[in-house]
Amino acid sequence: MAKYMAYVGSYSYTGKAKGITVYDVDVEKGKFEKRCEVDVDNSSYVIASKTGDTLYSIADEGVVAFRILENGNLSRLNSSKINGMRGCHLSTDVNNRYIFVSGYHDGKATVLRLRRDGGVGEIVDGVFHKGLGSVAERNFRPHVTCTRRTPDNKYVMTADSGMDQVQIYRFSEEDERLIQVDAIRCERESAPRHFRFSRDNRFIYLMYEQKNVVDVFTLKSGEKAPEIEKIQTISTMGPKHKQIAAACCMRFSEDEQYMYCGNAGDETVSIFKRDKETGILELLCSLPVSGEYPKDIAVFPDNQHIAVMNHESGNITFFRVDYEKGLLVMCAKEIKCNQPNSCVIVRVAP
Repeated sequence: MAKYMAYVGSYSYTGKAKGITVYDVDVEKGKFEKRCEVDVDNSSYVIASKTGDTLYSIADEGVVAFRILENGNLSRLNSSKINGMRGCHLSTDVNNRYIFVSGYHDGKATVLRLRRDGGVGEIVDGVFHKGLGSVAERNFRPHVTCTRRTPDNKYVMTADSGMDQVQIYRFSEEDERLIQVDAIRCERESAPRHFRFSRDNRFIYLMYEQKNVVDVFTLKSGEKAPEIEKIQTISTMGPKHKQIAAACCMRFSEDEQYMYCGNAGDETVSIFKRDKETGILELLCSLPVSGEYPKDIAVFPDNQHIAVMNHESGNITFFRVDYEKGLLVMCAKEIKCNQPNSCVIVRVAP
Protein backbone atom coordinates (compact mmCIF):
# COMPACT_ATOMS: atom_id res chain seq x y z
CA MET A 1 0.00 0.00 0.00
CA ALA A 2 1.05 3.59 -0.59
CA LYS A 3 2.70 5.34 2.35
CA TYR A 4 1.71 8.89 3.34
CA MET A 5 3.05 11.42 5.82
CA ALA A 6 1.50 14.57 7.30
CA TYR A 7 3.48 17.69 8.18
CA VAL A 8 1.90 20.25 10.51
CA GLY A 9 3.32 23.73 11.07
CA SER A 10 2.90 25.45 14.46
CA TYR A 11 4.04 28.63 16.17
CA SER A 12 7.08 28.00 18.37
CA TYR A 13 7.37 31.31 20.25
CA THR A 14 5.48 29.88 23.26
CA GLY A 15 8.08 27.13 23.62
CA LYS A 16 5.48 24.37 23.49
CA ALA A 17 6.15 23.35 19.88
CA LYS A 18 9.34 23.08 17.84
CA GLY A 19 7.75 24.18 14.55
CA ILE A 20 6.88 21.22 12.30
CA THR A 21 5.37 18.00 13.64
CA VAL A 22 5.76 14.89 11.48
CA TYR A 23 2.97 12.29 11.49
CA ASP A 24 2.47 8.88 9.90
CA VAL A 25 -0.89 8.80 8.11
CA ASP A 26 -3.31 5.89 8.46
CA VAL A 27 -5.48 6.43 5.38
CA GLU A 28 -7.82 3.52 6.06
CA LYS A 29 -8.66 4.63 9.61
CA GLY A 30 -8.43 8.35 8.84
CA LYS A 31 -5.94 9.36 11.54
CA PHE A 32 -2.37 10.56 12.24
CA GLU A 33 0.28 9.01 14.49
CA LYS A 34 3.04 11.31 15.75
CA ARG A 35 6.59 10.48 14.74
CA CYS A 36 8.80 13.47 15.59
CA GLU A 37 9.22 17.25 15.59
CA VAL A 38 11.54 19.45 13.52
CA ASP A 39 12.85 22.85 14.58
CA VAL A 40 11.41 25.78 12.61
CA ASP A 41 10.82 29.22 14.11
CA ASN A 42 7.09 29.90 13.94
CA SER A 43 6.02 27.70 11.04
CA SER A 44 2.84 29.51 10.01
CA TYR A 45 2.34 27.73 6.67
CA VAL A 46 3.66 24.56 5.00
CA ILE A 47 3.34 23.22 1.46
CA ALA A 48 4.92 20.45 -0.60
CA SER A 49 6.43 20.78 -4.05
CA LYS A 50 4.33 19.51 -6.94
CA THR A 51 6.69 16.52 -7.19
CA GLY A 52 6.19 15.73 -3.50
CA ASP A 53 9.90 15.49 -2.68
CA THR A 54 10.37 18.88 -0.98
CA LEU A 55 8.61 20.58 1.92
CA TYR A 56 8.55 24.37 2.28
CA SER A 57 7.75 26.27 5.45
CA ILE A 58 7.33 29.88 6.46
CA ALA A 59 9.78 30.79 9.22
CA ASP A 60 10.99 33.90 10.99
CA GLU A 61 14.08 33.78 8.78
CA GLY A 62 12.03 33.66 5.54
CA VAL A 63 11.35 30.35 3.78
CA VAL A 64 12.90 27.00 4.76
CA ALA A 65 13.18 24.01 2.40
CA PHE A 66 13.42 20.35 3.48
CA ARG A 67 14.07 17.23 1.47
CA ILE A 68 11.33 14.66 2.15
CA LEU A 69 13.17 11.36 2.58
CA GLU A 70 11.84 7.97 1.49
CA ASN A 71 10.92 7.09 5.07
CA GLY A 72 9.04 10.40 5.49
CA ASN A 73 11.59 12.16 7.68
CA LEU A 74 12.84 15.64 6.82
CA SER A 75 16.38 16.73 5.93
CA ARG A 76 16.98 20.47 5.85
CA LEU A 77 18.11 21.83 2.47
CA ASN A 78 18.42 25.56 3.02
CA SER A 79 16.59 28.75 3.87
CA SER A 80 16.21 32.09 2.13
CA LYS A 81 15.33 35.56 3.36
CA ILE A 82 12.38 37.43 1.84
CA ASN A 83 13.50 40.96 2.76
CA GLY A 84 10.28 41.60 4.63
CA MET A 85 8.29 40.60 7.68
CA ARG A 86 7.38 36.94 8.28
CA GLY A 87 4.99 35.55 5.68
CA CYS A 88 1.60 33.90 6.20
CA HIS A 89 1.07 31.87 3.00
CA LEU A 90 3.11 29.95 0.41
CA SER A 91 2.44 28.52 -3.04
CA THR A 92 4.46 27.19 -5.97
CA ASP A 93 3.69 27.26 -9.67
CA VAL A 94 2.78 24.09 -11.55
CA ASN A 95 6.35 23.61 -12.83
CA ASN A 96 8.13 24.14 -9.48
CA ARG A 97 10.04 27.09 -10.92
CA TYR A 98 9.05 29.69 -8.32
CA ILE A 99 7.67 30.00 -4.80
CA PHE A 100 5.33 32.86 -3.87
CA VAL A 101 5.22 34.32 -0.35
CA SER A 102 2.34 36.41 1.02
CA GLY A 103 3.04 38.96 3.74
CA TYR A 104 0.16 39.78 6.05
CA HIS A 105 2.12 42.09 8.33
CA ASP A 106 3.83 44.25 5.70
CA GLY A 107 1.48 43.86 2.71
CA LYS A 108 4.20 42.38 0.49
CA ALA A 109 4.08 39.66 -2.17
CA THR A 110 7.49 38.10 -2.85
CA VAL A 111 8.63 35.77 -5.65
CA LEU A 112 11.70 33.56 -5.19
CA ARG A 113 13.32 31.19 -7.66
CA LEU A 114 13.50 27.49 -6.77
CA ARG A 115 16.74 25.58 -7.29
CA ARG A 116 17.00 22.33 -9.25
CA ASP A 117 17.45 20.39 -6.02
CA GLY A 118 14.29 21.92 -4.58
CA GLY A 119 16.05 24.46 -2.38
CA VAL A 120 14.91 28.07 -2.23
CA GLY A 121 16.92 30.45 -4.39
CA GLU A 122 17.15 34.20 -4.65
CA ILE A 123 14.37 36.78 -4.77
CA VAL A 124 13.38 37.65 -8.33
CA ASP A 125 10.76 40.30 -7.51
CA GLY A 126 8.52 41.65 -4.78
CA VAL A 127 5.81 44.27 -4.48
CA PHE A 128 4.44 46.17 -1.50
CA HIS A 129 0.75 46.89 -1.78
CA LYS A 130 -0.09 50.54 -1.25
CA GLY A 131 -3.38 52.07 -0.23
CA LEU A 132 -5.97 52.15 2.52
CA GLY A 133 -8.94 49.97 3.27
CA SER A 134 -11.77 50.92 5.59
CA VAL A 135 -11.34 52.36 9.07
CA ALA A 136 -12.02 48.99 10.68
CA GLU A 137 -9.20 47.78 12.92
CA ARG A 138 -8.18 44.83 10.73
CA ASN A 139 -8.68 46.66 7.45
CA PHE A 140 -6.85 49.96 7.57
CA ARG A 141 -3.72 48.92 5.62
CA PRO A 142 -2.60 46.23 3.15
CA HIS A 143 -2.54 42.60 4.31
CA VAL A 144 -1.50 40.13 1.58
CA THR A 145 -3.02 36.78 2.56
CA CYS A 146 -2.75 34.60 -0.56
CA THR A 147 -0.59 34.68 -3.72
CA ARG A 148 -0.83 32.18 -6.57
CA ARG A 149 0.27 31.90 -10.17
CA THR A 150 -2.49 31.03 -12.64
CA PRO A 151 -2.23 27.49 -14.06
CA ASP A 152 -1.46 28.90 -17.54
CA ASN A 153 1.63 30.62 -16.00
CA LYS A 154 0.70 34.03 -17.47
CA TYR A 155 -0.42 35.85 -14.34
CA VAL A 156 0.03 36.07 -10.58
CA MET A 157 -2.91 37.00 -8.33
CA THR A 158 -2.70 38.31 -4.76
CA ALA A 159 -5.56 38.58 -2.24
CA ASP A 160 -5.34 41.60 0.07
CA SER A 161 -7.74 41.42 3.01
CA GLY A 162 -6.86 44.93 4.13
CA MET A 163 -7.52 46.71 0.83
CA ASP A 164 -10.42 44.40 -0.12
CA GLN A 165 -8.86 43.65 -3.50
CA VAL A 166 -7.37 40.82 -5.50
CA GLN A 167 -4.58 42.34 -7.55
CA ILE A 168 -3.60 40.74 -10.85
CA TYR A 169 -0.05 40.86 -12.20
CA ARG A 170 1.51 39.72 -15.45
CA PHE A 171 4.53 37.48 -14.77
CA SER A 172 6.75 35.48 -17.11
CA GLU A 173 10.08 33.64 -17.01
CA GLU A 174 11.51 36.13 -19.52
CA ASP A 175 11.27 39.31 -17.43
CA GLU A 176 10.51 37.81 -13.97
CA ARG A 177 8.70 40.97 -12.93
CA LEU A 178 5.28 41.53 -11.37
CA ILE A 179 3.47 44.08 -13.54
CA GLN A 180 -0.04 44.93 -12.40
CA VAL A 181 -2.64 44.67 -15.17
CA ASP A 182 -5.99 44.50 -13.33
CA ALA A 183 -7.73 43.96 -9.99
CA ILE A 184 -10.89 42.42 -8.57
CA ARG A 185 -12.39 45.10 -6.35
CA CYS A 186 -14.31 43.41 -3.57
CA GLU A 187 -17.00 44.64 -1.22
CA ARG A 188 -15.79 46.94 1.55
CA GLU A 189 -14.69 45.04 4.69
CA SER A 190 -15.28 41.68 2.99
CA ALA A 191 -11.59 40.72 3.54
CA PRO A 192 -10.70 38.36 0.65
CA ARG A 193 -8.42 35.79 2.29
CA HIS A 194 -7.77 32.70 0.16
CA PHE A 195 -8.46 31.67 -3.41
CA ARG A 196 -7.87 28.61 -5.54
CA PHE A 197 -7.95 27.85 -9.25
CA SER A 198 -9.56 24.76 -10.70
CA ARG A 199 -6.92 22.54 -12.27
CA ASP A 200 -8.30 23.17 -15.78
CA ASN A 201 -7.82 26.96 -15.31
CA ARG A 202 -11.52 27.65 -15.92
CA PHE A 203 -12.67 28.80 -12.48
CA ILE A 204 -11.53 30.84 -9.47
CA TYR A 205 -12.88 30.24 -5.95
CA LEU A 206 -12.38 33.29 -3.71
CA MET A 207 -13.12 33.03 0.02
CA TYR A 208 -13.84 36.12 2.12
CA GLU A 209 -12.85 36.06 5.78
CA GLN A 210 -15.28 38.70 7.10
CA LYS A 211 -18.08 38.38 4.56
CA ASN A 212 -18.14 34.59 5.10
CA VAL A 213 -18.86 33.72 1.49
CA VAL A 214 -17.12 32.15 -1.50
CA ASP A 215 -17.37 33.86 -4.87
CA VAL A 216 -17.03 31.66 -7.95
CA PHE A 217 -15.61 33.26 -11.10
CA THR A 218 -15.09 31.99 -14.61
CA LEU A 219 -11.53 32.48 -15.84
CA LYS A 220 -10.31 32.90 -19.40
CA SER A 221 -6.73 33.66 -20.37
CA GLY A 222 -6.49 37.01 -22.15
CA GLU A 223 -3.59 38.70 -23.91
CA LYS A 224 -3.28 41.75 -21.64
CA ALA A 225 -5.26 40.54 -18.62
CA PRO A 226 -7.37 37.50 -17.71
CA GLU A 227 -11.11 37.64 -18.37
CA ILE A 228 -12.95 37.11 -15.07
CA GLU A 229 -16.72 36.97 -14.47
CA LYS A 230 -18.54 36.18 -11.22
CA ILE A 231 -21.17 33.43 -11.52
CA GLN A 232 -21.99 32.53 -7.90
CA THR A 233 -21.84 33.74 -4.30
CA ILE A 234 -22.43 31.13 -1.59
CA SER A 235 -22.13 31.29 2.21
CA THR A 236 -19.25 29.42 3.85
CA MET A 237 -21.65 28.39 6.64
CA GLY A 238 -24.99 26.66 6.99
CA PRO A 239 -28.34 28.38 7.71
CA LYS A 240 -27.90 27.93 11.49
CA HIS A 241 -24.68 29.65 12.50
CA LYS A 242 -23.23 32.23 14.85
CA GLN A 243 -23.27 35.85 13.73
CA ILE A 244 -19.60 36.39 14.59
CA ALA A 245 -17.46 34.11 12.45
CA ALA A 246 -14.47 34.23 10.12
CA ALA A 247 -13.90 32.00 7.10
CA CYS A 248 -10.29 30.90 7.54
CA CYS A 249 -9.35 28.05 5.18
CA MET A 250 -10.41 26.41 1.94
CA ARG A 251 -9.37 23.10 0.35
CA PHE A 252 -10.34 20.91 -2.61
CA SER A 253 -10.51 17.14 -2.66
CA GLU A 254 -7.87 15.65 -4.95
CA ASP A 255 -10.46 14.97 -7.67
CA GLU A 256 -11.90 18.51 -7.22
CA GLN A 257 -15.42 17.14 -6.77
CA TYR A 258 -15.67 18.65 -3.29
CA MET A 259 -14.58 21.80 -1.50
CA TYR A 260 -14.13 22.28 2.26
CA CYS A 261 -14.21 25.56 4.23
CA GLY A 262 -13.33 26.16 7.88
CA ASN A 263 -15.20 28.80 9.89
CA ALA A 264 -13.64 30.23 13.06
CA GLY A 265 -16.07 31.47 15.69
CA ASP A 266 -18.74 29.19 14.25
CA GLU A 267 -16.18 26.34 14.76
CA THR A 268 -17.49 24.40 11.78
CA VAL A 269 -16.33 22.88 8.52
CA SER A 270 -18.63 23.21 5.53
CA ILE A 271 -18.51 20.76 2.63
CA PHE A 272 -19.61 21.67 -0.88
CA LYS A 273 -20.18 19.51 -3.93
CA ARG A 274 -18.59 21.03 -7.02
CA ASP A 275 -19.91 20.70 -10.57
CA LYS A 276 -16.77 20.33 -12.67
CA GLU A 277 -18.48 21.51 -15.84
CA THR A 278 -20.25 24.62 -14.54
CA GLY A 279 -18.02 25.32 -11.52
CA ILE A 280 -21.08 25.84 -9.30
CA LEU A 281 -20.96 24.84 -5.61
CA GLU A 282 -23.73 23.13 -3.63
CA LEU A 283 -23.62 23.05 0.19
CA LEU A 284 -23.84 19.51 1.59
CA CYS A 285 -23.33 20.24 5.29
CA SER A 286 -21.84 22.62 7.85
CA LEU A 287 -20.99 20.84 11.10
CA PRO A 288 -18.93 21.38 14.29
CA VAL A 289 -15.36 20.07 14.46
CA SER A 290 -14.80 19.60 18.21
CA GLY A 291 -12.21 22.35 18.37
CA GLU A 292 -11.72 26.10 18.22
CA TYR A 293 -10.50 28.07 15.16
CA PRO A 294 -10.28 25.42 12.40
CA LYS A 295 -7.34 27.15 10.72
CA ASP A 296 -6.65 24.45 8.13
CA ILE A 297 -8.10 21.23 6.74
CA ALA A 298 -6.18 18.25 5.37
CA VAL A 299 -8.04 15.99 2.97
CA PHE A 300 -6.92 12.36 3.06
CA PRO A 301 -5.88 10.70 -0.25
CA ASP A 302 -9.01 8.54 -0.26
CA ASN A 303 -11.19 11.71 -0.20
CA GLN A 304 -13.24 9.97 2.51
CA HIS A 305 -11.57 11.49 5.59
CA ILE A 306 -10.42 14.92 6.75
CA ALA A 307 -8.20 16.22 9.55
CA VAL A 308 -8.97 19.64 11.04
CA MET A 309 -6.21 21.83 12.52
CA ASN A 310 -7.87 23.59 15.48
CA HIS A 311 -5.51 26.46 16.25
CA GLU A 312 -6.96 27.94 19.45
CA SER A 313 -7.89 24.68 21.20
CA GLY A 314 -4.57 23.07 20.21
CA ASN A 315 -5.90 19.83 18.76
CA ILE A 316 -6.33 17.96 15.49
CA THR A 317 -9.67 16.22 14.99
CA PHE A 318 -10.47 13.49 12.46
CA PHE A 319 -13.68 12.79 10.55
CA ARG A 320 -15.07 10.42 7.97
CA VAL A 321 -17.18 12.27 5.41
CA ASP A 322 -20.56 10.84 4.40
CA TYR A 323 -21.24 12.80 1.23
CA GLU A 324 -24.63 11.18 0.56
CA LYS A 325 -26.08 11.98 4.00
CA GLY A 326 -24.15 15.22 4.47
CA LEU A 327 -22.44 14.16 7.71
CA LEU A 328 -19.07 14.42 9.45
CA VAL A 329 -18.49 11.37 11.63
CA MET A 330 -15.58 11.46 14.09
CA CYS A 331 -13.42 8.46 13.24
CA ALA A 332 -10.42 8.70 15.58
CA LYS A 333 -9.32 10.18 18.89
CA GLU A 334 -8.15 13.78 18.71
CA ILE A 335 -4.43 14.57 18.86
CA LYS A 336 -3.02 17.40 20.93
CA CYS A 337 -0.89 19.80 18.88
CA ASN A 338 0.18 23.24 20.01
CA GLN A 339 -1.31 25.99 17.83
CA PRO A 340 -1.50 24.05 14.53
CA ASN A 341 -1.50 26.48 11.60
CA SER A 342 -1.26 24.42 8.44
CA CYS A 343 -1.02 20.81 7.27
CA VAL A 344 0.00 19.01 4.12
CA ILE A 345 -0.26 15.26 3.39
CA VAL A 346 2.45 13.85 1.12
CA ARG A 347 2.90 10.44 -0.52
CA VAL A 348 6.39 9.16 0.29
CA ALA A 349 6.34 5.57 -1.05
CA PRO A 350 4.43 3.67 -3.76
